[in-house]
Amino acid sequence: MQGTSVRSAALSVLPGSLWRAAFARPDGGGEPRGGVPYGPGDPDAPFPVDVLRALPPGFAARIVARPGERAGGVVWHAAPDGGGCFPDEDGWIYVSNCALPLLGGVTALRFAPDGTLRGGYRVLSGADRCGTGAETPWHTWISGERTPYGRVFECDPYGVRAPMPRLAMGLFAHAGVAGDPERGVVYLTEGEPDGCLYRFRPDDWGDLTTGVLEVLVGDPGEESVTWERVPIPALPDHVPLREQVKGVRRFAGGGDCHVSDGLVRFVTEGDGRVWAYDAVRERLTVLHETAGAPGGGADGAIILVAGDRAAPFLPVADGWTVTGPAMSPDGDRLYFSCRPSQNGGPAPAAVTVEVRGPFHDLVRD
Repeated sequence: MQGTSVRSAALSVLPGSLWRAAFARPDGGGEPRGGVPYGPGDPDAPFPVDVLRALPPGFAARIVARPGERAGGVVWHAAPDGGGCFPDEDGWIYVSNCALPLLGGVTALRFAPDGTLRGGYRVLSGADRCGTGAETPWHTWISGERTPYGRVFECDPYGVRAPMPRLAMGLFAHAGVAGDPERGVVYLTEGEPDGCLYRFRPDDWGDLTTGVLEVLVGDPGEESVTWERVPIPALPDHVPLREQVKGVRRFAGGGDCHVSDGLVRFVTEGDGRVWAYDAVRERLTVLHETAGAPGGGADGAIILVAGDRAAPFLPVADGWTVTGPAMSPDGDRLYFSCRPSQNGGPAPAAVTVEVRGPFHDLVRD
């Protein structure tokens, strides 16, 4: 999973895989009004070094963490993935998932108002391949394991409360997650070649402990779909969730997920499609057939979003993956991680970066 987004009222970010569909409607209207791409001037220059040297005027960047090195007193993890930002009195906190097998989890960095790193700490340890993540309106972090019987953990980014597994949200390969506060549901994609789309309806919005997990049902190729309850969402080594209900809609490897205006947009990594589920009409359509090459090849970008405007920011060279993009609460600092291609040869290490500048100006009318 290459990062997910929870929009704020002011400025937020999306992974590049959802760029064209950020505000597109199933009827073909509502394309985002965008600015020009910003970022590396030399497409052949190594990333992220070129980002640090060739930002737009008024922007500056720094590396805040490297795997295996201490950042704010904590050893930063390898394979950084989904990320989010939270207000913290006069500063803020950036959390990052770790997608390593068996050594996964979540690490947090705490920043002062001037951007000084105040400290670092773990908020989840001992999980497995934590890729997907999402902020909740009540300031917790949802972290999902991308394994066949993966769990969802609700974590405290402030490091006060222990992380809690939310088993009612299902045991499966969690690939994308996005909340819909208006309807009080959480949508989840499944990272399997024949995976499904799920929604979790908590008994009380603001408490993910209990609720009903449902799976999307409908005939292949048909727009009309419904939801059916998953009978046994949380029994390890039981029949996989996607096999418990007849007639489920299957997708070629679920990925990034985003919710706005009653539309759930999600990527299927196996075929490069962007889908839209209309929660009001209960209709499912394909927004784009070529969101990127199968496997997420178009994810090397970050999209700035404000109102009905969107602009691509920091497109990167092929082979690099951008993960965990998140904006600080005041919208003037962007955090993300850069992971090199795993092509079998020597590769530079992943890094976690902060970019500071007038982001609002890039999406302003």
